[in-house]
Amino acid sequence: MYIDHHPSAEDVEKVFAPYYKADIKIWRGFSGKIQVRKFSKSEVIKDYNTIEKYLNIIVKGSVGLFVWNGNKDICINLLYEHSFMSDYLSFLNQQPTIIKTEALENTVLWSICYNDLNVLYAANKVGLRIGKAVAEILYVRKQQQQINLLTQNPQERYLQLIKERPEIFQRTPLKIVASYLGLTAESLSRIRKRVTER
Repeated sequence: MYIDHHPSAEDVEKVFAPYYKADIKIWRGFSGKIQVRKFSKSEVIKDYNTIEKYLNIIVKGSVGLFVWNGNKDICINLLYEHSFMSDYLSFLNQQPTIIKTEALENTVLWSICYNDLNVLYAANKVGLRIGKAVAEILYVRKQQQQINLLTQNPQERYLQLIKERPEIFQRTPLKIVASYLGLTAESLSRIRKRVTER
């Protein structure tokens, strides 16, 4: 589903349904707070050493999260449609971090700012439970990524990425995918060649 206009309560319900079931009145409240933000390919969404003001859902496109190692950008996360996207540490603390978020394709986000989200959480217990569900999704995803990085070899990480996101190489530059996997572009090319020759 791709919506570039302001979403209705029903639109929001469809996106959140896999994560949390709630009455349509709750989603009406969320819908009223959503801002639709559009970014061109390669446009910075949140820069290094700035504060994350929004919790976002990607409704179209893809986003990379990067840190600067003194030499180059290192990709720490790749996210596509229907994913929650935020520099969540900065968002929670409302403090700057060294993370940059960048649109890897023309991208549309549904965004809720920090203050509005806290108003929704405070409005009722369901809003708070939705917030807890979102936090858990983001935490589990990051934890699994860290476990994979520590327990899988580069080829295993590559094969898992292909299984989970088969379209990734059509949509994302090789050097960014390689960075995300902790590899050089050359090493990733060798792994791809080896896998296809099997």
